Amino acid sequence: MRISARNALKGKVVGIEKGVTTAHVRIDVGNGTIVTAAITNGSVDTLGLEVGKDAYAVIKASDVMVGVDHAQ
Repeated sequence: MRISARNALKGKVVGIEKGVTTAHVRIDVGNGTIVTAAITNGSVDTLGLEVGKDAYAVIKASDVMVGVDHAQ
């Protein structure tokens, strides 16, 4: 897999919930950290995604926001 995005996290698919047109795919990227992606049902099928299969969570964003809890 060759892509321009620098944030590709390898993990294992732990859940797929298909809706009418969109699916929520949950990927465990290590230490119990779950990344959830909303992709089309067609993409789930085209990629052959199944629970237990290895997959990458590829994150490409122009902005990343940072927040803090004021209670700390």
